[in-house]
Amino acid sequence: QVQLVESGGGLVQPGGSLRLSCGASGFSISNYDIKWYRQAPGKEREYVATMTSDNGNNVYADAVTGRFTISRDNVKNTVYLQMNSLKPDDTAVYYCHAYQYGSLVVRGQGTQVTVSS
Repeated sequence: QVQLVESGGGLVQPGGSLRLSCGASGFSISNYDIKWYRQAPGKEREYVATMTSDNGNNVYADAVTGRFTISRDNVKNTVYLQMNSLKPDDTAVYYCHAYQYGSLVVRGQGTQVTVSS
């Protein structure tokens, strides 16, 4: 059974950092594009970043460029989202998604990130 499990969310003050993890089971993340999305209460889902399967350039939404970094550990079969200089607007549930050949394969259950003083 293919599965993604996010972790690492929590409460952080503005300007702080968090590292989210997206652990995969049942498949190898090295063969998939992994994307992070987020959804804040009352708002539509928002694209955050992509880690491509071919080790090409990572892609980031304008809102997080320069603050967030996506990376991958193929041995641990895990993708990470390092989030720095967090802002209250970054508050959301963060989800990782696995895509192959442009189609969604699986999505995780999400992890809550709250940025507040």
